[in-house]
Amino acid sequence: MKPTLEQLTAQFTALNGPAPVALVPTQPAASAVPAAAATASAPVAAAPKPPVQTTDFAIKGYVFDATVAPAQVVAAAAIMERAGFGLDAVTGVDWIAQNEMEVVYDFFHPEVNFRAVYRTRVSRTTPEIPTISPVFAGANWHERETHEFFGIRFLGHPDLTPLLLPEDATFHPLRKDYQP
Repeated sequence: MKPTLEQLTAQFTALNGPAPVALVPTQPAASAVPAAAATASAPVAAAPKPPVQTTDFAIKGYVFDATVAPAQVVAAAAIMERAGFGLDAVTGVDWIAQNEMEVVYDFFHPEVNFRAVYRTRVSRTTPEIPTISPVFAGANWHERETHEFFGIRFLGHPDLTPLLLPEDATFHPLRKDYQP
């Protein structure tokens, strides 16, 4: 099957459900804080990223980017498998300031010039997510490496023993708070 952006967008939008509504922060009463002080101290919040978006390949290196809930990663992998994608990589990102770990799944399509990414975030204190290895057998080693270096546990994975670190290693060297 040769996927289209419209097909993937529709399937991931259905998987994600309706887009979240951005909450508008309330401002203190004008008399409580001088306008200049309120403007100077108020952080500027970035606009929330849409859960499904298309991107410019020349800038990002992929054309489709989706964010899914941790419980939806296996369903998202099934969408990619049905569309004929191959798994390129699974990796982690440590968002230490947000106390989150991100898992990024990269895919390629062998018949068309189409690269896609989907990602999810989990708590840094309990970084657990279901394995996608039953859908993509090649995810096995990627998930082992991500577990080894970031400490993200892939629930249901058949063997999370380290590939490169000693088997008794209790540290995760790609976490931003790692101290050798």
